[in-house]
Amino acid sequence: MYLLSTMMLFSHCRVDKVTPQTDSIAITDPGISPISGTIPLKNMFGVNGYEWNFLGSVASPNDRHINESNVALIKSFSAFRHYMNWNKLEYTEGYYTYNPTNDGSWNYDLIYTRCKQEGILVLADMKNCPNWMMATYPTSQQDDENAPVTYGSDLSKPASYAQMARTAFQFAARYGYNSAVNKTLVTVDTRPRWTNDQINVVQVGMGLIKYMECNNEPNRWWKGPQTTQTAEQYAANLSAFYDGDKGKLGANAGVKTADPSMTVVIGGLATIDPAYVKAMIDWCKTNRGYKADGSVNLCFDVINYHFYSNNANPVTLKGATVGVAPELSIAGTVANNFMALANQYNLPVWVTEAGYDINPGSYQRAIAIGNKSVLMTQADWLLRTALLYIRHGIQRVFYYQLFDDTANDPSQYSTSGLNEGYTRRPAADYILQATKLMGDYTYIKTINADPLVDQYQSGTKTMFILTIPDQKGRTSTYSLDLGTATSANVYTLQVGADTMSKTTVATTNGKLTVTATETPLFVEPVQ
Repeated sequence: MYLLSTMMLFSHCRVDKVTPQTDSIAITDPGISPISGTIPLKNMFGVNGYEWNFLGSVASPNDRHINESNVALIKSFSAFRHYMNWNKLEYTEGYYTYNPTNDGSWNYDLIYTRCKQEGILVLADMKNCPNWMMATYPTSQQDDENAPVTYGSDLSKPASYAQMARTAFQFAARYGYNSAVNKTLVTVDTRPRWTNDQINVVQVGMGLIKYMECNNEPNRWWKGPQTTQTAEQYAANLSAFYDGDKGKLGANAGVKTADPSMTVVIGGLATIDPAYVKAMIDWCKTNRGYKADGSVNLCFDVINYHFYSNNANPVTLKGATVGVAPELSIAGTVANNFMALANQYNLPVWVTEAGYDINPGSYQRAIAIGNKSVLMTQADWLLRTALLYIRHGIQRVFYYQLFDDTANDPSQYSTSGLNEGYTRRPAADYILQATKLMGDYTYIKTINADPLVDQYQSGTKTMFILTIPDQKGRTSTYSLDLGTATSANVYTLQVGADTMSKTTVATTNGKLTVTATETPLFVEPVQ
């Protein structure tokens, strides 16, 4: 059964929301996915951020260089979700800029080229209304998170989103992989802003971006009605964004029109109700029809939602007061619900926002446990979030976010950063260490529930990860059966290090007794 929308199960990144959990400490069913063995662990380690996380400011606005200290931190993650405001691309209606952008003089070519060199996947999230579009609204309704249409447009019509579809085409034509795109349809703003200004030039098929996301949290409910879209309205939006509403909006509209190989991702949903996606699919059946193979002609390739684990309860209407360990929330149940729908249509599911604050005034805060600091608990819980989601078949996870929004701010999501200054927080340490040890390993199965014992595989190599799914400082011994292995490498996470510590111990008739804690432990059989 899908979660009822009437329960208002919400999770987004800026304002008060309800993200429920179970009252009792009940361990989520591991929920082994039918796609077990296909998702590398490193896919669980994406991060959210902005263009200024890459580029340093210098005297000349035409000289935005790479900030190497920041890139050293970003390289801890396998993927980067770029919060990319539409206004950066189209500061003036119909005039497109990338290098430099007319809004802020950012160099997107440089950022994306560097990401490709470093092997960092980029999810380009084209979000928010540009200023010229926002200005069409009455002053009292001007908000850059309005639905991406001019004031008075019919949100149920794909044609109302033609302007967004045309900008998406331009971006995909430039950064996608289709070098044969019609260059006569591609344009940039070549007007200098001042003497000796760097001028944008047309480029196509640069081969830097494979994934584009259509807006962010389109079903937000916490602002005025002009900021939210029903499932049907957002499906119309996506139809325009995807392929220009099956080509109806012209040869220069839609991501797929520019590059059919590009993947279009649903804007991360603020609600955790798959019924919203099901309604979008139903809209596609009615308005886009079916392909020759009988499948629905969908206007998206990836389902995407946001979820932050805390102690809110939708049954008692209890609001959140503190973050909780992922296994004690309904994160697993929510993932199963989305996967149940996605599997019907052979679609992947991503979670593009998850995280914990460190400020004690935030209701989304991690807590100190025993002799572990809040930062260490944040690290435990984020790594365990990755292990939970891969267990349930989620194909990618992005954490919120690279740096704090506002240091020392008690507002929710202000102190969720995984780095501080030019130093990794323990959460980023753990992610880097897990990636180095077994980033290419895939989840195979869970062989025990408490402690959780997960088995991973990479070729002929096996790794076990043991975790106590609790938040009380609890420990437990467990006897691992390592078959014919005469010894095992036991890897322990370390704060402030690039790699885990390793200890080699002998087995007894292939058995090894280890102590599991709330910090994941890694065990590798040695033949």
